[in-house]
Amino acid sequence: MIIYNVTINIHGSVHDQWMQWMQKKHIHDMLATGKFSSARMVKVLIEEEMGGTTYSLQFTTDSKETLQRYYDEDAPKLREEGLQLFGDKMLAFRTELELISEH
Repeated sequence: MIIYNVTINIHGSVHDQWMQWMQKKHIHDMLATGKFSSARMVKVLIEEEMGGTTYSLQFTTDSKETLQRYYDEDAPKLREEGLQLFGDKMLAFRTELELISEH
């Protein structure tokens, strides 16, 4: 199993708007691609020097190949929407994780 992790720091001035968009639209749009089987959103409990609030979104997929199809077919459009809405008030970085075991 592969976890596509997106860590996002969101500025306080757009936090509520971003949270509503994330919960009601973006996560749904990600799952609607058919390339992810589940999604999880967690708050990072460390205060950033830059301010804002940081979240981790974790999307589960079956393989690196499926994740690559997401990058090729869906990512540009879905990323662009966030940039259009929130611009430099949202800072994101992405990490690919492979699940080794669960206990």
